[in-house]
Amino acid sequence: MNIVVCVKRVPETAEATLKIAENKKEILDEGLAFGINEADNYALEEALLLKQEFDGKVIILSVGTAETDEVIRMGLAKGADWAVRVDVPDIKQLDPYAVANLLKQGLKEVEHYDLIFTGCIADDDGYSQVGIMLAEMLNIPHISFVVKTEMQENKGRLKREIEGGFLEDYEMKLPAVFTIQTGINEPRYASILGIKRAGAKEIRVVKPAEITNNSEIQELYIPPVEKAAEIIQGSPDEVSTKVAEILKGRGLV
Repeated sequence: MNIVVCVKRVPETAEATLKIAENKKEILDEGLAFGINEADNYALEEALLLKQEFDGKVIILSVGTAETDEVIRMGLAKGADWAVRVDVPDIKQLDPYAVANLLKQGLKEVEHYDLIFTGCIADDDGYSQVGIMLAEMLNIPHISFVVKTEMQENKGRLKREIEGGFLEDYEMKLPAVFTIQTGINEPRYASILGIKRAGAKEIRVVKPAEITNNSEIQELYIPPVEKAAEIIQGSPDEVSTKVAEILKGRGLV
C-alpha cells in the first residue's frame, strides 16, 4: 500500500507575539520557529502505522521553498521513504485551490498511490480545503476529519468527526483522499538512526508548470480591542429593565 502524505511548513505561533508586515498581507517571520503542521504530523503517523501493517511506501509531498526540506527531512527520519517538493517562492500568497493544483502536479512524480493523506486543517491559515480540492481535481473520493481508519487492500472503513462530537461511519474504495484529524494517534519522535538515514533519502524537487491563484489577501490585521463588557448588577427585575433600556437606546428592539 503506497501512501502519499501532504505536509506543510508552518510557523509555531501558539506562544509567539505576532506582528503584521508593512504590506498588511502577511505576518513577519522574524523570530518565529517553523515546523510541520500539527494535523499533518498526525497524518504522517497514520501513514507510517499503515505501512507497518501493509508494507508499501510512504511518500511525503509538499509545496514550498528549500526551507521546507527541513520539515520533509524530519518526516523521512520518522520512516517515510522519499519525498517530492514542488518548488514555489512564496506559499503564503497562494490560496487553497492553487496549493491543491501544485500538489496535483507533484503527484505526477509518484507512479502509484493507494491513499493520499492531508491534515484536516493548517495551523497558519485554517482553510481546511486543500485535501478536498485535491481529491476533486484527481476525481477520486474523499473523507474529511478522519479519526479512525481500518484499511484493507482495496478499501477502508473509517470514522469521521462531525459537529457536536458525533461520528460517522464510512466504507470507501481506494484510491481516496483522507484529511486526518488531530488525536487519531500518537505521533512518534524521530530516532537518532532515522535522522542519520534521512540524509540519504531522496527529495525530488520539481518546478510547477503553472501556478493558478484565484484569490488574493487584501488585508491582514489584528482585531482591534473594543469597549470592555458592561456588567449589570441588581435584582432580576432591575437587570432586565436595564438591558431593555440599553437595547432600545441602541435601536435594537
